[in-house]
Amino acid sequence: ISTDFHKLLFDISEALVADELAALKFLSLEHIPIRKLEAIQEPKGFLKALQEKGMIGAGNLSFLKELLYWINRMDLLAAHLGCSREEMAREFQIPGRAKVSAYRQLLYRIAGDLTLEDVKSVKFLLQKEIPKNKLQDNDSMLKVLLEKERNEIIKEDDLAVLKDILKRFRPDVNKKIYTYEENKKGKLFNLLFKSRAEGWGGGEGVVLFLAESYKMKNNPHGYCVILNNHIFKNPREVREGTLKHGEAVKKVFEWLQFETVEHRNLEAKQMYAEHEEYSKKDHSNMDCFVCFIFSHGEKGKIKGIDRELVNIKDLLSCFSGSNCPSLAGKPKVFFIQACQGSAGHPAVTVEEDFSGHLETDATPLTTIPDEADTLLGMATVEDYECYRCPETGSIYIQCLCKKMELLCPLRINLLTILMEVNKEVGARVLKGWKQMPKVSSTLRKHLIFQIPQSQPIGK
Repeated sequence: ISTDFHKLLFDISEALVADELAALKFLSLEHIPIRKLEAIQEPKGFLKALQEKGMIGAGNLSFLKELLYWINRMDLLAAHLGCSREEMAREFQIPGRAKVSAYRQLLYRIAGDLTLEDVKSVKFLLQKEIPKNKLQDNDSMLKVLLEKERNEIIKEDDLAVLKDILKRFRPDVNKKIYTYEENKKGKLFNLLFKSRAEGWGGGEGVVLFLAESYKMKNNPHGYCVILNNHIFKNPREVREGTLKHGEAVKKVFEWLQFETVEHRNLEAKQMYAEHEEYSKKDHSNMDCFVCFIFSHGEKGKIKGIDRELVNIKDLLSCFSGSNCPSLAGKPKVFFIQACQGSAGHPAVTVEEDFSGHLETDATPLTTIPDEADTLLGMATVEDYECYRCPETGSIYIQCLCKKMELLCPLRINLLTILMEVNKEVGARVLKGWKQMPKVSSTLRKHLIFQIPQSQPIGK
């Protein structure tokens, strides 16, 4: 091996401090045995171990570059390896190029996000799982994570314990785990899809026709109209918790760059009039139209605060291609929080996971008009009730907003997001009954909501 290569390793090792060595060892756990890493006490020994494993060499410095990138030593990358942050980021866009797994990247980022007080909290909550002699007061979060892995408290496909701990005091960090898990599901789906495609045609000459996406290039992308009936003329019909619906939806759709407007406490005629008014607007510079309706109702109808009814079909037909030409060929999305009847949906054997008082919204489902590019999401299937908590609002709307916040940054299309909503809501037991949302769609393309670059929700 050339003298220049040895000098390069020497210069880099001299620039590394103890905490950085610990980080490098943690990031290399999938490539060097843990016993060997634990015996290494200085950077030179670590770089020698990488050489022995064939991870680095005179003509092979990609893994060393990657490690320095993850520990944020851009100065060493630039000065000794002639590489910038931007070049490394582009490199990692190539599938399979990163040698540090997404799982280990996640754990490393979590460790970097936690404060000293956070780490103390984690240690306290792990007292039963990890023997006291294994964790010292001054141990870093990387050491804590290492012990959790050693004791199989956390694994690549099982981060439940870590999620349960972090949700108590760092829900912002916890979101990174959910994003990782959802992203992992997407990769598994792609692998499955690829393997099935190969099976269909032996891997040769297979042409897969994937749906294109609706254009989402304008700002704002369109109107998000919320019709929210809270106070009814009959005092017994007050819909407690529904104001939470409006707040949650506005937060999400303003983040998604929609012009969001809420109208409260409308009579049946006023609800229809609002739909008519928006259908007559010029949507030429818009990509999409979204409408949420929160009210009581009956099968196929929505109830105004005057107890009069309006047909869902009539509301949706306002936006047909003939009635609203400027939205023709563009997605029209409607979500309705309301019962589909008065029956409770029977529950299967599932442990109850919701406590607290729940109310019902008597309202409807209808088939959507026979026009393209329309999606209707209902809180429950036909003939059944749906549930609303007076304190926190609708289970369906809570879940929908949460899933959109989580999955839109991953460019997951709306129908897939709604499938996840169905899965989560359907898994709950509410007042002893089940609730199963329903989606009716004539969308012809994928609907993928764009998010502003580097702008977290609610900012």
